[in-house]
Amino acid sequence: MNFKNRFSLCFLVVFSMLLALPVSAQKRKAKKKDQPNVLIIYTDDHRFSGVHALSGMQVKTPNMDALVADGVSFSNGYLMGAFSGATCVPSRAMLLTGRNVFDLEGQGHSIPSEHTSIGEALQGQDYNTHIVGKWHQDNASLARSFDSGDRLMSRGLYLVDHFRMPLWDWKKDGDYKFEDGYLLEYDENGKVVRRTITKDEKRGPSGTEKNGPHTSEIFAKSASKFITDYKKKDPFFMYLAFHAPHDPRQAPQKYKDMYPIDDIILPPSYMEQHPFDNGDMFLRDEELAKWPRTPEVAKQELSDYYAIITHLDDQIGKVIASLKESGAYENTLIVFAGDSGLAVGNHGLMGKQNIYDEDGVHIPLVFSGNLIKDKGSKREAFAYNFDIFPTIFDFIGVDAPSSVTGESLLPVIYKEKTSFRDYTYHAYKQFQRAYRTGDYKLIEYVRANNYDKKNGETIKGSRVTQLFNIKNDPWEVYDLSFFPEYAEQVKTMRKEMKEKANELGDTKENIEGEKYGFWEFY
Repeated sequence: MNFKNRFSLCFLVVFSMLLALPVSAQKRKAKKKDQPNVLIIYTDDHRFSGVHALSGMQVKTPNMDALVADGVSFSNGYLMGAFSGATCVPSRAMLLTGRNVFDLEGQGHSIPSEHTSIGEALQGQDYNTHIVGKWHQDNASLARSFDSGDRLMSRGLYLVDHFRMPLWDWKKDGDYKFEDGYLLEYDENGKVVRRTITKDEKRGPSGTEKNGPHTSEIFAKSASKFITDYKKKDPFFMYLAFHAPHDPRQAPQKYKDMYPIDDIILPPSYMEQHPFDNGDMFLRDEELAKWPRTPEVAKQELSDYYAIITHLDDQIGKVIASLKESGAYENTLIVFAGDSGLAVGNHGLMGKQNIYDEDGVHIPLVFSGNLIKDKGSKREAFAYNFDIFPTIFDFIGVDAPSSVTGESLLPVIYKEKTSFRDYTYHAYKQFQRAYRTGDYKLIEYVRANNYDKKNGETIKGSRVTQLFNIKNDPWEVYDLSFFPEYAEQVKTMRKEMKEKANELGDTKENIEGEKYGFWEFY
């Protein structure tokens, strides 16, 4: 074969291979020359049913609904779990590193240099990276992940008050001190002014809209200003991490007035008291409301929860408006997600220290904006929050760092695949494990040894099995585990759950600092 013929044959082979590529893959390659901006909006303690368009609940979220309508939402988006009662710590570590809960360093308080953060990785793709709001990891990883930032929620100065939130200004060296903290307040003329933090500040939700701006307003204003002022040629990546709707569930009065307590409809899983000790029944989240959770108590908490979500929704609307007004919306991928579920009366619980769906691990997960073409569509594929990182990188047409262990959801978004996983696995400390496959979800609880600084060595929890048909019973009300006809289902799922635990590395030795492991008590 002569050179000309060989060249022609090679050209035909390569051309045929290109034609065989999915259209979306070809588009992704083409987009690399004009990389999109990326905006992650991450909300705190915001369960899946806390977005009206996703579940039809009473909560009013027109701007979040608009993101759902302008994008692709995942009906089965989840937090894998946590080895800390502050579940937002590992949740954010998973989001930022693209690694599952067993692949983090310890509970996720620190991001080691070998776990490349999404900010670092996007800097390597010529993005200007910017943070606004909440950061729950170490200062070193904060400094190396972003080029700039504004209105950071300070750590160690927390006053448990959305209207009196200690803040830090961004420091590239990551060296934040107590004296750097400040509050934003209204002066006698209604102007926002800064005030230095003192060491005798009172903790607790004593502030109101008369004292100063709400955290959601502060963070949204900062994010909007960055977008409006952005003039650089390189694309930007913004991590906008709201503290709402995390407790205390405070909102301006007009939002509270939207949800009269008598009008609140309690979800199907409402209970006055959880039926057994799940291992973490008496931490701070559960102390936010008295026992039993009477209908009046639960309605009050749910009313407050809806109010702070609707207020947050209005602030998110301002950020999206700034994108549209600046022209950036045309070339910005928006990722909207919550960091965990929240009980607020479900199963007699208030917090998120569990692995029920709505109460603990079911999250809103939406990819939205002008660049998403299949508007208002939903995907049933199982997804975790640590899939966001590789999905973004797939979207911009480059490989994610090797330290990332999540899956890109882009083939599902583009309908090239229907799913990547046939199961989800969830863990909470040494007390709870869950395994979901098909329509069924198995939750196993153990009575286990425990250690904490306040109480020392104790024994907590209960040996209980639950089985739910999530398709027919999404609120996990009807436990099927004790019915004879489900005995084989339980047996099979127990075996499979143990196999998945081994595959994922679910051992106490794999979680730095963990003294006890679930499987030694199972």
